[in-house]
Amino acid sequence: MPQPTPHPLTARWRSEFPGLERSVYMNTCSLGQLSRRSMDGMQRFQEQWLSYGASAWYELWLGEMADARARFARLINAQPHEIAILPSVGVALSVIGSSLHFSSPLRPFALQPARPEVVVTELDFPTIPYQWMARGEEGAELRLLASPDRVQVPLESFAQAIGPRTGLVATTHVLFTSGWVQDIAAISALAHAAGALCLVDGYQAAGQIPVDVVAAGVDVYISGGLKWLLGGPGIVFMYVREELIPQLHPTTTGWFAAKDMFKFNPERFEMAEDARRFEPGTPAVAAVYAANGGMAIIEEIGVQAIRARTAELDVDLIRRLRAAGLEPRIPADPARHAGIVMLPVENPPAVVTGLKERGIIIDYRPGALRLSPYFYNTEAENQALVDGIVEVVNG
Repeated sequence: MPQPTPHPLTARWRSEFPGLERSVYMNTCSLGQLSRRSMDGMQRFQEQWLSYGASAWYELWLGEMADARARFARLINAQPHEIAILPSVGVALSVIGSSLHFSSPLRPFALQPARPEVVVTELDFPTIPYQWMARGEEGAELRLLASPDRVQVPLESFAQAIGPRTGLVATTHVLFTSGWVQDIAAISALAHAAGALCLVDGYQAAGQIPVDVVAAGVDVYISGGLKWLLGGPGIVFMYVREELIPQLHPTTTGWFAAKDMFKFNPERFEMAEDARRFEPGTPAVAAVYAANGGMAIIEEIGVQAIRARTAELDVDLIRRLRAAGLEPRIPADPARHAGIVMLPVENPPAVVTGLKERGIIIDYRPGALRLSPYFYNTEAENQALVDGIVEVVNG
């Protein structure tokens, strides 16, 4: 029987990801596949380390970091000087958190009257609420919005919660346990109308869906290489709106945040005037090279094309799941759905283990399997995934 003709995007790019030859990989929402470009970039980093030693910093590595800031800026319609490089979302939130003084009138960004409240949702990744819970002694007060269906948080809930005591709305672009695409422009508008800032975690968004931070009007946008940007762990990019940068003076800081870091002046600390002021320390350069390889692929394909192809695969996977008698938990509106297909099952860890034994890689979150085809996957892999789930679930 003749094999179906592969989608042109898949046919062009599948060989770039050698890991796809080893398994049916449906777990990009946890870790994107490693590309040959990223491997080449990390090998280049090692060769430069061997050949240049410490001078690689001045001659090569700072330039590679500048390239990474510029690439990410292009992906989200920002400017390179609005981008900081950090090792994780947790560190990025800590730096921003140290810039916000919710109950003190003495710091540059203290709002009057005091605005101690941070609005988050129960569907945000826990790092977001944890950050503000940990700052309770500093005056931060968490307001946690509930979800009626474990898929989304209505915009009306944000409208009702945001008020004169709100200093920050911190939430997610694409929710990590449902794939729901939040209307971040509307959320940002609600925050700004109340005099608050809006911070968005875009880790499950950037790369797989179009992002325009200017059109959305957000103040801070954070994403990284681990998932849909195909750059691996150890690197996060944080956009801070140009007009906001001089108002924020983080106390979680380090030598990379200095205006002239190579003066090594212990007597005077003058912060960088651009988003580098949010970079507390020496970055993991290998991760920068890996991230540039992944983002180069995203740029070359185009995010719109990636979004269209991934949406096709999502629709196909959902149809196959339903045909097999399985009912995923997903947004009703396909336009508000991106990348992640949740499938409630009994004992998800056991199902993940059973699939791994069959060469199928997925993940789970409480009560459900988490499935995530990307542009490099195929409809045949969707069917293999569904057949594997049925086999494992039915014992």
